[in-house]
Amino acid sequence: MDENEQETWEVAATASGLAKANVIAGRLTAEGIRTCLSYESAGAIYGITIDGLGEVRILVPAAEKERAAEILARAWEDGELPWDKPAGSQ
Repeated sequence: MDENEQETWEVAATASGLAKANVIAGRLTAEGIRTCLSYESAGAIYGITIDGLGEVRILVPAAEKERAAEILARAWEDGELPWDKPAGSQ
C-alpha cells in the first residue's frame, strides 16, 4: 500500500476552477505542505465553473490542515515581497 493511501487528507480550501486551485496549491507547496487536487473531470475538460462542476478541492495531510489555514489566511503587501532579490539569495 502506498504511503499516501494510509495518510488522511482533508480539504484545506476550495476554488472555482483549476487555475485558481493551482495558485492555492502552489502557495502551500512553497511553504512545504504537500497538496492534492480533487475535482470532477467534466468541469476541468469543459471549463465549466457553475453548479459545483468547476469546484476544485485542495487537500492537505490532516496533520498540516491548521498550518495550511494559517498560510492561506495570510496576506502580503506588495512591498513585503522580495521582488528584487534573485531566487535563493537572502
